[in-house]
This record gives sequence, structure tokens and C-alpha cells, in this order.
Amino acid sequence: MSPQRSNRAALVEGTLRCLRRLPLDRVTSRVIAEESGANPASIAYHFGSKEELVTEAIVTGLDRWLDEVAAQLGDVAGLEPGERLRRAGRAVLAGRRARRTLVDNFLVAVTRARHDDRVRATLGGGFRRTRPTLARLLGLGDDRTGQDAAALVLAMFQGLLIQEAVDRRLAVTGARMDAAQARLRTALPGAKRRPAPRPARHRDQATG
Repeated sequence: MSPQRSNRAALVEGTLRCLRRLPLDRVTSRVIAEESGANPASIAYHFGSKEELVTEAIVTGLDRWLDEVAAQLGDVAGLEPGERLRRAGRAVLAGRRARRTLVDNFLVAVTRARHDDRVRATLGGGFRRTRPTLARLLGLGDDRTGQDAAALVLAMFQGLLIQEAVDRRLAVTGARMDAAQARLRTALPGAKRRPAPRPARHRDQATG
């Protein structure tokens, strides 16, 4: 690894360590540089701004979280997607408290993305990587629909984490999560149970 790449990686790792123990308003360029063993000027050189570095570190942390969930699930090839989702949900929510500051800082980054093109691009890249990875993990397929389904799953879990960040009493975990998913499956039956609409030209021929 070249010194430049090593220095960039050190900054990301140092920022992650800072985010684990400090509120975001205390994660300054100087603090990051001291934690990383780097020159403060290297932040602008590698990332353009401290905000972009923080966002890169957040996305890296979220990617690793997904990797840990996949490792906890192990071999799921023989499980149907619903069971994979149930197990993945338990793994995500079981690890949420250890990553509370990561979730809080992710929310800050999402807010900042509305006004910062570089932050928005970094977050967008993270989502684009996560969707196909999650689709494969849950057995949803490698096509566009599978990735769209993964996006819905992400929205569900991220939404739950956001709600819990606002008020811990809003958490839905364990048996409650299982019961909620079962209720959704009952209330929203699969497309196979619904008769497909007849093509318009067939209806015209039948009534013509």
C-alpha cells in the first residue's frame, strides 16, 4: 500500500474511533489528525473537507455492520427469503446499541447531504453498494426488482433505527418484530394470490 493510500485509510480509521466516543461537534480536524497520526492538512488533500471524511467514515462503519450481519447469518442458502429477513433483522437490531453514535452521525450526514454535493455523492455510493449486497444476502435476486426490494428492507430498518434514536420507547425488537412481520405478511399477501389483470386488447375484443 502506498503512503498516500495508507494515510487516507488511517484518517478513516481514526475518524471512526473518534465517532465512537465523541459527539459530532467535538470531532474536529485537529482531533481526527491526532487520533490518526496525520497532518491536519492531509484531510483536505485526501477528502476535500472534514465533513466528507466524516461521511466516508460513517459509510465505512455501516458497510462493516452489514458484513458482520452477513457473518452472523452464516450459510443461509437453504433458507427462504422470509426467514433470512427475520434473522437479519434480529442481527441488525441486536447490534444497534453498540453503534448508536454511528446511527446518530449517519442522520447528521443525511441532513448535510441536502446542501453538500460531495457528502451526497458519498452517501449515494454507499447505498448503491449496499442494495445489491443485501439483495444477495436475503435471496431477493440480482435483478433491479431484487435491489428495489433490498431498498425497502433498508428503509424499514433505517426507519426503525431513526425512530429509536428519537425515543427509545419506539424500539420494535425481538418477538414484537417477528409478530409485526407476520402481520404484514397477512395484511399484504403475495402477488401470486392476486389474479393478473387481462391485457387491454383482450378486454376490447371481448366487449367489441
